[in-house]
Amino acid sequence: MIEIENLTKRYNGKAAVDNVSMTLEAHTVTAIVGTSGSGKTTLLRMINRLEEPSEGRILIDSVDNRTVQGYELRRRIGYAIQGYGLFPHRTVAQNIATVPVLLGWEAARIKRRVEELLTLFQLDPSLYGPRYPHELSGGQQQRVGVARGLAAEPNILLMDEPFGALDAIIRTKAREDLLDIQKQLGITIILVTHDIEEAIQLGHMIAVMDAGKLVQHATPADILTKPANAFVEELVGSAERPFRLLSLESVRDAVEPGDVDGPPVPLDISKRDALGEMLWSGRTTLPVQNKDGTSAGHVTLDALARRASRPV
Repeated sequence: MIEIENLTKRYNGKAAVDNVSMTLEAHTVTAIVGTSGSGKTTLLRMINRLEEPSEGRILIDSVDNRTVQGYELRRRIGYAIQGYGLFPHRTVAQNIATVPVLLGWEAARIKRRVEELLTLFQLDPSLYGPRYPHELSGGQQQRVGVARGLAAEPNILLMDEPFGALDAIIRTKAREDLLDIQKQLGITIILVTHDIEEAIQLGHMIAVMDAGKLVQHATPADILTKPANAFVEELVGSAERPFRLLSLESVRDAVEPGDVDGPPVPLDISKRDALGEMLWSGRTTLPVQNKDGTSAGHVTLDALARRASRPV
């Protein structure tokens, strides 16, 4: 658990982060979102003390992070950045092994960990381990960058715009991969992004920053339906809000009994994707199918529209 208490960072007397307090629960993903200059990256970098606060403190599992030597703290906390930051003169395996080597791990343990992570990220260790970063695609470099951040088995992973350099198709897949890995490893992730869509997809909680201040810290659903002020309202977007709300849940709780004709959709499809299928196929009702291929019932356009409407 990370507790941020009255945190302030000033540069030349001006607050880049202004009296921010919030608690980030263990084993969750928190997305910090805001416009350029809002203080989100500075806040992130104070967690591993790449930046030192002017005031306030950060507790990690009730321990003040200032009581730990900066270099030791950074070896315990994974860090992945936009552009991946891979060392071009080192192989993929050597890049991933960077922190374990600094920590003095035995060679056999390092080799085992590198192979585990490459396998986890669906990169064949024998094929990709000996390669150099320039021999990889952008998506592969991004996965290696995250793998390097996880190499020393940290409980916390900090990510600063990690998907910003990827094209739209690869970015969507990279987000899905990150969520799968977070569930498998149970780590705490704090991710900085300027993209509210990304924050909604990835975050168990979203922290919205504006001009150095924390203006709202809430679940994606509350950010969408109960924006704290006009800035958050504008950030989530009035026209996009119903669709973003539908993206948070599967059709499971909208399914009604009874079979209907037509190609089915899976039970775990999001309500947003189900609505898209209806609009594209010109249907107002979709049959829904369980994983075993049996019928789960159907979902209607009216049911989805009700769930996308403004709460009363």
